[in-house]
Amino acid sequence: MPRYVALLRAINVGGHVVKMELLRREFAALGFSNVETFIASGNVVFESRSQNAQALEQRIETRLGAALGYPVSTFLRTPAELARIVQYEPFAPADMNAPGSTLYIGFLSVPPEPAAQEKIVACRTAVDDFHVHKRELYWLCRTKLGESLVSGAVLAKALGMPTTMRNATTIRRLTEKYAQPR
Repeated sequence: MPRYVALLRAINVGGHVVKMELLRREFAALGFSNVETFIASGNVVFESRSQNAQALEQRIETRLGAALGYPVSTFLRTPAELARIVQYEPFAPADMNAPGSTLYIGFLSVPPEPAAQEKIVACRTAVDDFHVHKRELYWLCRTKLGESLVSGAVLAKALGMPTTMRNATTIRRLTEKYAQPR
């Protein structure tokens, strides 16, 4: 049975406090099996007979919107896709490994249009660099996130679509734990 990782937007940020037990219960109510949460930032691992990720995303968004009372954009990736995403090198290793630098990965439903990619490039600053690859936005932040002039909201507006951001370390840890077949 296919395994998915749901990367949820607006979970335990911006005043939206959600217990992981509630997420597990809602995913189980959708008929998914082997439901687990991974850290309290909206990462849910589950199995489903369906291989239609887009339909699954819509079902999850509808269910969570009703249960939580606000929209929850959902981005599904398989563990194998996450492994490829985390192995991708969007910037020079020296830049990514420089002291104070952190790599964030923004997940998108579809690859952004060229005009949106141009808007993302226009968001670059002396401390922030961006790279789009397929359905992911890579953000190299060379300072503390709170000190950056760029935010996830700014990037979502430039893209013209929702996104959810994760630290590359979180994605690496998810991959290490779930990329192996059961």
